[in-house]
Amino acid sequence: MGIVAGIGVLVPFPFYYWLWRRPQAWVNLCGRGRDPSKVMALVSHLLKLIQILSLFSVSSLSWPPPLYFWPLFLFGQFLNFRVYQLLGESGTYYGVRFGKNIPWVTEFPFGYIKDPQYIGSITSLVACLAWVPFQYIALWVLGYVFMMHLESTEDLGTRAEAIS
Repeated sequence: MGIVAGIGVLVPFPFYYWLWRRPQAWVNLCGRGRDPSKVMALVSHLLKLIQILSLFSVSSLSWPPPLYFWPLFLFGQFLNFRVYQLLGESGTYYGVRFGKNIPWVTEFPFGYIKDPQYIGSITSLVACLAWVPFQYIALWVLGYVFMMHLESTEDLGTRAEAIS
């Protein structure tokens, strides 16, 4: 496994871990007048680009994709889109951890699929197995499994102070 590509795949997870464990530090770092969820989203998009470029560096693309690609990839992206549609940027990017009041959502996929955004991302990654070596997909999936475990419990005392 190319060490640089492996690091590129894993690069966002220490950031997410730190934000989950130390949300007040992130809010303080963002400063007054800057939405910590919006800043997190911007940083996350940059980190996602690094992940994608890392996968491309070890991929062998061919056309057409295998038949399993389309249903897996489209379902995974549907879940991601639906989560973002229901939660918005603040709900998707740790707004509750940053002291925001995020309404509880019960519409599909919530209540039907545990961790639907992570499951959607994992499903989309698995769809790419025809092009990307297994070990890179497995590494990225392990990062998501780690985050699902981390986010499955929350110490309410570690939430940031409410944003006014």
